[in-house]
Amino acid sequence: MSSKSEVFASRWGMMLAMLGMAVGTGNIWRFPRIVATNGGGSFLVAWVVFLLVWSVPLILVEFALGKSTRSGTIGAFGRLIGRRFAWMGAWVGWCATAIMFYYSVVMGWCIRYFAASLTGEIPGATPGAFWDRFAGSSGALLTHAVALTLGVLVVAFGVRGIERVARVLIPSLVVLVVVLAVRAVTLPGAVRGLEFMFTPEWSQLSNYRVWLEALTQNAWDTGAGWGLILTYAVYMRRNEDTTLNAFTLGFGNNSMSLLAGIMVLCTAFALRPDVANEIVGAGNEGLTFIWVPQLFGTMPAGRFFMALFFLALVFAAWTSLISMIELATRVLVDSGIPRYRAIWWIGVVGFLAGVPSALSLEFFRNQDFVWGVGLMLSGFFFAFAVLRYGVRRFRLELVNQPGADLKIGVWWEWAIVVCLVSSVVLIVWWFLQVRGEGWGAAFDPFSTYSIGTVLMQWAIVVAAFWLGNNWLARRSGVEDGGRLETGVGEEPLA
Repeated sequence: MSSKSEVFASRWGMMLAMLGMAVGTGNIWRFPRIVATNGGGSFLVAWVVFLLVWSVPLILVEFALGKSTRSGTIGAFGRLIGRRFAWMGAWVGWCATAIMFYYSVVMGWCIRYFAASLTGEIPGATPGAFWDRFAGSSGALLTHAVALTLGVLVVAFGVRGIERVARVLIPSLVVLVVVLAVRAVTLPGAVRGLEFMFTPEWSQLSNYRVWLEALTQNAWDTGAGWGLILTYAVYMRRNEDTTLNAFTLGFGNNSMSLLAGIMVLCTAFALRPDVANEIVGAGNEGLTFIWVPQLFGTMPAGRFFMALFFLALVFAAWTSLISMIELATRVLVDSGIPRYRAIWWIGVVGFLAGVPSALSLEFFRNQDFVWGVGLMLSGFFFAFAVLRYGVRRFRLELVNQPGADLKIGVWWEWAIVVCLVSSVVLIVWWFLQVRGEGWGAAFDPFSTYSIGTVLMQWAIVVAAFWLGNNWLARRSGVEDGGRLETGVGEEPLA
């Protein structure tokens, strides 16, 4: 790869871009629902544990791998553990790209709802009426196109463009969420939400489901194991410290989740004291686009704060979408396609592939389910790659490099083993959740939620990448028999 690659102008700019990648709609619309579903404070205990034994260890892997190989996901895996494993990197890159296809649809929903909150179209007299008219309509297709265009335009300006936008959007997002959280805790009765969220019932920690949900949420919260951090790490300067960056990113991202939880739960409990069951049953889309607008409609200056809420969602979705587009672009650039052409292709293919999700909620939910579970397999591949390379060797050569602000100890080696096992447990558990009362319907490949639909789509993608492994490796510049032999890859010019 050419040494003329771009780099982030500063550590601050890089961390803002990384935080923008990690903080997405999952922090704001998924986290409060998962907290409510799993007992509030009890869930937070397990959630913090998995921040340290899942998210931070995998974030460290991605930081070190991207910085050392200076390649996207395919080249990174091929250079680390040999070209015959390039297909694993292709899977990681595909999984995040498949999510991008429908994530732009989600951002489009947020844009439309922000506009509707300004015009007073929501909440409306009938709960859910606006959502029922909009979801799956030509309007959703239009906002999908708008969202993808906004993401592509930023990536078209390169790493410096991503950094400049992050310097504006992330501080703005933080301010919006803080303002909404402060408003929430000042509502009469908001203390009920704080008590629910931060008071653990220790007996619930014996419930395996709480721990599995905490692990799942960490995977969604931080973006660990997606390949997005790896992609941004390609543009790190040589003297950047991976360890401090990993901890900063993990704790910074989860702090945003906590603020989002305070924002939603305090508002909910202040206005509806017996609200926990309503949140649980709402689902991600119902919570955000049906239930929350009704909630804001009952509070003083609700229309103003509702507009801030959806603007925060737009910013969160936008920064995450940018990172997904950059990942796909990086993979194509590594294969020899000029960057301007790669971005154009990603924009066109991304729009076309997102059309079914924009027009059909059932298709959207299917893709969210299939590739959401797929992220667990991505995490498995990262942990497998480290173990195959040599977990101690990886820690000493690629993580604890000279000049590092923090040195990682032996605990990290055990954490990687935990990541490997946890990813398998999560996949099996997820499959058991959709099994239902019997195994018959569970293997229906055309069901929205089934083991069959996951295995069918996974098998097609894995077979294609495995059969095309040599071609993928060759296009990504991975040499025959080549494995990473140094802790530092090519150094981009500043």
